Amino acid sequence: MTDDVIRGLLDEAGAAVNRDVLRDILRTAVGLAGDGADRLDLKVTAGALKEMRAAFKIFAPFAGVPKVTIFGSARTQPHDPLYAQARDLARELAQREWMVITGAGPGIMAAGAEGAGPDRALGVSIRLPFEEALSATLATNEQHVAMKYFFTRKLMMIKESSAFVSLPGGFGTLDETLELFTLLQTGKASPAPVVLLDIPGGTYWSRWQEYVDDELIAAGLVGPQDDDLYLVTDDVTEAVEEIERFWRNYHSIRWVGDRLVIRLRKVPTDAEVAGLGEAFTDLLLDGAIEVTEPLPAERGDRDHLDLPRLVMRYDPRRAGRLRALINAVNLLPSAT
Repeated sequence: MTDDVIRGLLDEAGAAVNRDVLRDILRTAVGLAGDGADRLDLKVTAGALKEMRAAFKIFAPFAGVPKVTIFGSARTQPHDPLYAQARDLARELAQREWMVITGAGPGIMAAGAEGAGPDRALGVSIRLPFEEALSATLATNEQHVAMKYFFTRKLMMIKESSAFVSLPGGFGTLDETLELFTLLQTGKASPAPVVLLDIPGGTYWSRWQEYVDDELIAAGLVGPQDDDLYLVTDDVTEAVEEIERFWRNYHSIRWVGDRLVIRLRKVPTDAEVAGLGEAFTDLLLDGAIEVTEPLPAERGDRDHLDLPRLVMRYDPRRAGRLRALINAVNLLPSAT
C-alpha cells in the first residue's frame, strides 16, 4: 500500500491526530496479506483489534477518573463473607470517587459492581459457555464490554486501572494476579498499588505468602524486596488507605534514555532528596537522585511540565525497591 493510498484512507476517515500511529496500523494490516498468514491467524488479529476498539470506546468517557480493578472468583456465593468484603471495599472506594472495574460476571465480580453502584461500575466480561451471566448492576448500564480473548480482557483491565485488589479465587484469579506481578516486576506496567484482600481469619493469601517466602524467595527465584509490590490484609479500611496513600504524592514515571523520571505532586526539600539518596543507593546504577527541571524530551512532548520530578539512573531489575522508594516519597513531610 503506497503512502498516498494510506493518506487518502486517513483523510477519508477524518483522522486529524496520531496519523503516524494509524499509518503503522494500516501498514501492518496490509502486510499480513503479503505474509501469507492463514485464516485463523487473521481472525485472531481482527478479533483482538475489534475487541480493543470496543473497550477503548467504553472507557473513553471516563478518562482521568481513577479506577481500581477487582479480581476474584466467579464462584463466590452472595452469602459468603468474601462477597460482603468485596462489596464493602468497592462501596468505600466509590464513595472516594474511584470507579470499579470487574470481569462483569457473578461472584466477587458481582459484589464489586454492586458495591460500586451502576454509575461507578465498569465491566469487561469474557464470553464463555458457562459463568457468562452479566452481573445485575452492570446489566442496568452500558458500561461494559464482552470479549472472546482472555489476553485482550486482561490488557484492558490492567491498562485502565490505577490500583488493583485481588480476593481469593481459582486459576483465573491467580493467573490475573501473577501476570500483574510479572508486569510490575519487569517494568511493563507502571507502578501501582496491589492489595491481596482476604476476610478476617482467612488463610488464602497468608498461605500464598508462605509459599512465596519458602519456595520462591528462598530459592532466589524472586527477590526478597519483591514483596514490597503488594500488601496482604484482611481489613477493608487498610486496603483503601493503601490505595489512596500510593497516590498521595507520587504521580507517574517515564523513561528518558537511560534515566528514570518520577513525577511528584509536591516539591521535596533538599534534605529530603538527600535522605532518599542515602536510603536508596542500592536502587541506582550510578550517580544520585536529583530534582531537575523537565528534561528536553519531556519538553518536546509537553509531558507534565508543571510537576516537580526526581531523576535517576535506576536499575530496572529492582522493581520492589522502586516501590519502596515511592512509598518513601509519599511519606515525605513535604507531601502534606
